[in-house]
Amino acid sequence: MKHLVFPIIFLLTFTSLHGNLSIARLKYRGGGDWYNDPSIIPNLAREINKRTNIQVDRDEIVVSLAEEKLVRYPFIFMTGHGNIKFSDDDIERLRNYLSAGGFLYADDDYGMDDAFRKEIKKVFPNKELIEIPYDHPLYHIFYDFESLPKIHKHNGKPPQGFGIFDESRMLLFYSYETNISDGWADPDVHKDPPEKREEAFRMGINIFLYALTH
Repeated sequence: MKHLVFPIIFLLTFTSLHGNLSIARLKYRGGGDWYNDPSIIPNLAREINKRTNIQVDRDEIVVSLAEEKLVRYPFIFMTGHGNIKFSDDDIERLRNYLSAGGFLYADDDYGMDDAFRKEIKKVFPNKELIEIPYDHPLYHIFYDFESLPKIHKHNGKPPQGFGIFDESRMLLFYSYETNISDGWADPDVHKDPPEKREEAFRMGINIFLYALTH
């Protein structure tokens, strides 16, 4: 674990404009369960607050792409098991949000992969999801990872992390065949062993801190 001191200018500017840092959950159309596991964001926020030198609001914020308040949140999170559908307006707003400095973390909770890839291609038709190599700073910014932790079996494939970039800046991170966010849930929800939950929290902290500092 590293002692990471965050860029103070960024934090002071953001908090002065928008208040406390928050992790916002993306509410999307299409019928997928965007709302599943309500304990995951409060639990991740608790661990960020405990382990790092920044504070995150433990209340879950829910935001849709149609809401003006989207721009208040530098980090949005989405997950689910099923379908995703972005309208034309959603596509434009998400593209503008990410291009202007926002960050999306999408975690396939087993079953949203096809829909996510289809819809995100509409957002960035000229960009590809690129697998992130393990020497990338995202895997080492606070905790060191030699591979993406696999929290749940899913189809038994190796876990993969993908990104979309605007030149050198990562706009989004997508985790597939791992389900990092399930490991943030209360212990009795998925009954993951403590070591798996610890891996999930460590990876979640890395993703959040990387997004805020890049």
